[in-house]
Amino acid sequence: MQAEYADAVLSVADLIPSGQVLSYGDIAELLGTGGPRQVGAVMSARGSEVCWWRVLRASGQPPRCHGGQAWEHYRREGTPVRGTADDGGNGYRVLIGTARWQPTEEQWRFLDELRNRLRQAADPVPGAAPHAGSADNRNVSGS
Repeated sequence: MQAEYADAVLSVADLIPSGQVLSYGDIAELLGTGGPRQVGAVMSARGSEVCWWRVLRASGQPPRCHGGQAWEHYRREGTPVRGTADDGGNGYRVLIGTARWQPTEEQWRFLDELRNRLRQAADPVPGAAPHAGSADNRNVSGS
């Protein structure tokens, strides 16, 4: 299940368009499993495979140790931020409430498929009851 989860996290991150972001918790909510720490662990290990700067903490702070690099991406993509980066890549935050990505209907269908695959990987018994906490309310809440 770990590989399937990591692949699912990266698939969601890959959907986020230029200039928009999601928090680690948003991705966990969209997948209906895991939490911010699990998503963060995936991004730490494999985030370089996707646009990692589009996935950040709920506070809007950029990924640790990559604030300077992330700043350049945010500036180039027009991501809404407050403040400016200092020499250490700190001193700013992404305005996550403004920049939070909302999936289209087609993307929601893809996310539904991802959730279903994760459920099957975790609970391969046919006819098993669905897991609680699935994110099918069609709105990313801002975890």
